Amino acid sequence: MNVLVTGSFDLLHSGHIAFLKTAFHYGNVYVGIGSDESIESLKNRPTVHKQDERLYMVKSIRYVTDAWVNSGMGINDFFDDVDNFIDCLIVNEEQATEEKELFCDMMGIRYIVLKREPEPGLPARSTTKYREL
Repeated sequence: MNVLVTGSFDLLHSGHIAFLKTAFHYGNVYVGIGSDESIESLKNRPTVHKQDERLYMVKSIRYVTDAWVNSGMGINDFFDDVDNFIDCLIVNEEQATEEKELFCDMMGIRYIVLKREPEPGLPARSTTKYREL
């Protein structure tokens, strides 16, 4: 099965890796990252790492089959990039929306919402918490 994961991956941390590792248990993981323009518009701040660097880092993770920069804007910036080879969209609880669920239903792909869980033995990590530091 080919699964899609999306996000900004701006401050890459162990929580991202744990999420991608869990997604990997469902199949080949493809990652659509938000463009600099999309993230800056959505979050009202510049990215820490530009999209080329974020793409390089995400593609370097062993659980990721391939990755690209999404062509759209906003929280659903990946809608135009979903192709026939994607069987499933995996999101965490914070990313889950009814709109994404309806999109998956319309596209005939499975929609899975995962709990945010750290790798055993590691602290829970999130970009929001890093920004608070």
